[in-house]
Amino acid sequence: MRTESARFEPEKRKWILVDAEGQVLGRLASKIAVRLRGKHLPYFTPHVDVGDFVVVVNADKVRLTGRKWEQKKYYRHSGYIGGLKVTTARQMLEKHPERLIYFAVKGMLPKNRLGRKLLKKLKIYAGPDHPHEAQQPVKVDL
Repeated sequence: MRTESARFEPEKRKWILVDAEGQVLGRLASKIAVRLRGKHLPYFTPHVDVGDFVVVVNADKVRLTGRKWEQKKYYRHSGYIGGLKVTTARQMLEKHPERLIYFAVKGMLPKNRLGRKLLKKLKIYAGPDHPHEAQQPVKVDL
């Protein structure tokens, strides 16, 4: 018996449309990460990009449970002494709602070249409109 390894075949990729309205951030992000990686497919191979493109709309209507709007913090550093910047989830939702989903999905993907390649297949938009109508994305309830 032999184990067949999947090949990189861009023509097999699908475009998936996900509506984030009313969905809990972590649960949504984990399902998006599975789709990007291709783990839902029977021919999944860990080192090959076999996943789908994912278009997320209504990112500004995502939910967080409990007191995470005030307690969840995002950190970044300017590189200078004392240059730590802290942003709460509510502040991020007001300024850049796409980044909430982006950072959640990014944390669930591999931390290597493959993960960076997979993250480029994620398209996030704050409102209900997106410029990917030509790809005919299929609406999926995750």
